[in-house]
Amino acid sequence: MADKLRIGIIGCGGIANGKHMPSLSVFKEDVEMVAFCDLVEEKALKAQGEYGAEGSKVYPDYRKLLEDKSIDVVHVCTPNRSHANISIDALEAGKHVMCEKPMAKSAADARRMVEAAKAAGKKLTVGYQHRHKPEASYLKALIERGDLGEIYYAKAFAVRRRGTPNWGVFLNEYEQGGGPLIDIGTHSLDLTLFLMNNYKPRMVVGTTYKKLTNPDCANPWGPWDEKQHTLEDAAFGFIVMENGATITMEATWCINSIEPVQEGSCALHGTKAGAQCKNNEVSINKDEFGRLVDIYPDLKTKGVAFYEGIVETPSITEARRWIEAVRNDTAPLVLPEQACVVSELLEAVYTSAASGKPVYF
Repeated sequence: MADKLRIGIIGCGGIANGKHMPSLSVFKEDVEMVAFCDLVEEKALKAQGEYGAEGSKVYPDYRKLLEDKSIDVVHVCTPNRSHANISIDALEAGKHVMCEKPMAKSAADARRMVEAAKAAGKKLTVGYQHRHKPEASYLKALIERGDLGEIYYAKAFAVRRRGTPNWGVFLNEYEQGGGPLIDIGTHSLDLTLFLMNNYKPRMVVGTTYKKLTNPDCANPWGPWDEKQHTLEDAAFGFIVMENGATITMEATWCINSIEPVQEGSCALHGTKAGAQCKNNEVSINKDEFGRLVDIYPDLKTKGVAFYEGIVETPSITEARRWIEAVRNDTAPLVLPEQACVVSELLEAVYTSAASGKPVYF
């Protein structure tokens, strides 16, 4: 492997510009972005101009990018529908792959990706950056120490009072596969399963709703085209795991709730203590010396007067850990088998909502 990891970016839209490329650019000593691909050539050229290494190239077809044997890693930042095919092609071309969330539009595609990574002997991970928050790292260590005991009930929630994305392909069912459940609910469910370290579901019941059809309902990004918006605005799931643990989940873009926004959040209830990670704040609840105690750990790095402490966003932490996993040949924090279970559960909620029946694993 070269001194620097050579990275190709496939899909140069919102998530590539908002997360992947800025985060990778922090690690100039370790990586260089050498190839950019987008169906809209202007987007790829713009990304190259801003982030490309000397001699970097632009491709209109991702298959041509994959023919470059000097590329070590590919970041797949396209709509959900194409995640699986592009990731599988990249793995088979000998590249390590970081695929943006969710892993795939369908559970079957997610399983194909897992098998492709195994067959190729290459690393595959999925962009669930909420795992990389300091709050998640703190709770994970606390749970592994046994402070919560057996976690038998959890709640995964990603609730926007108003927050329907009306740009790009967010409202395109063919490209995305679903609404808030697959868009933001996927993050909260992934975080919950990760903290519980429980990936064996037994049964799922789900419901979906599209009730708030007024496109002028104080949406922060303005109204949407009701003819194009055929997706749910709210989805709910009831999940029972093989060991008897229960998970409830909520995912909404638009709902009449007093809370304005709760994304990437979860609540965990154990036999020794409970914990909540909500909007980047952590709380621990337990009994101690015959009293109920609530603990709010300060997880923000502090400096001193005139000097700030070190700050690393979850997206930068995600990029750093991914680079380290590839360079050191270690497992990424988000394993493809884990992300696959998330996709299977999302699909089960949609399937149950459509059929009115439970889905059994």
